Amino acid sequence: MKSNILNYVVVAGLLTGTAAAAENFEFTFQSVDPAGNPNFGIQDAWTDRVAEMSGGRLIIELLPVGAVVEYNETQDAVGAGILDGHITDISYFSGKDPAFGLAANPIGAWSDPNEMFRFINYGGGYELMNELENPYGLHFVGATTTGLEGFVSKKPLNGVADLKGLKVRAPEGLIQEVFAAAGSVPVNLPYAEVYTSLDKGVIDAADSTVFSTNHQQGLHKVGNNPVYPGFHSMPLVEVSMNLDKWNSLPADLQAIMTVSVRDLAQDMVAVLSMNDMAAYAEAKADPNITVHNWPAEERAKFRTIAMDQWAKVAERSENAQKVYDTLTTYLDEQGLLD
Repeated sequence: MKSNILNYVVVAGLLTGTAAAAENFEFTFQSVDPAGNPNFGIQDAWTDRVAEMSGGRLIIELLPVGAVVEYNETQDAVGAGILDGHITDISYFSGKDPAFGLAANPIGAWSDPNEMFRFINYGGGYELMNELENPYGLHFVGATTTGLEGFVSKKPLNGVADLKGLKVRAPEGLIQEVFAAAGSVPVNLPYAEVYTSLDKGVIDAADSTVFSTNHQQGLHKVGNNPVYPGFHSMPLVEVSMNLDKWNSLPADLQAIMTVSVRDLAQDMVAVLSMNDMAAYAEAKADPNITVHNWPAEERAKFRTIAMDQWAKVAERSENAQKVYDTLTTYLDEQGLLD
């Protein structure tokens, strides 16, 4: 009995010592979204869950877009340790390597968010993303997405032919090139400038974000011919952090981060989809808004244009070719290239 008591005392002492020695971590992340955006609210709720799941050992302060650096500078800032992490669309870094644009938004590849999540989590996408990110000093934690985006337009759009000559706000890289191949004139603008640019006629249309967020932000007042469901885009929105700081985390906190991002992804898709349906009903009831839904044959035409651009982007860097090969192999195996 005395031996058992001593054993309990030793084990209790070890547990107490472990708890006392457990290190706490505080990180600062920057989002690609402004503070009032629904996306930001969902992301901020994720940081609360991380704190709860880790018993307060891991605290993430989430800042809105532009709080520390510009939206297209966060990769450098995270790699340099100015920020600890970010939540962003990686197509903004296509200027460094076209592989980022192809990985971020292979237009036409995905018809459902879960197709992309399966690729990332089980089809080689996670490993691929870290091959791309590690040389820049980042660790790819996981992927989220807003889901299939809406498309805002001042002009009626009923198919690919209507894209000709259209001045379209789109992120740099593959997305711009696909629109250019479809006959549009791409313009690179941050989300914050979309409303004013539509209102003043600087652009005719915008690859912006999901239908409900566009509606909430009033974009359908100045672009009252939206296309929904979107035909063009389902971005990979990554959660990444500084590689050295990731490596400094104990295994259990790394696991919490990984699993929590998968939960964030499902929250993002579910909440925004529900918001979209409510916003769509409201827009349909507004006599000043005409919602266009492209037929399957027009969507297929746009996808064909996009796939031609995938192959062209693949020729521009070794990494881009690697993304193309990994992606198309997976799509073919899953019967998603038909």
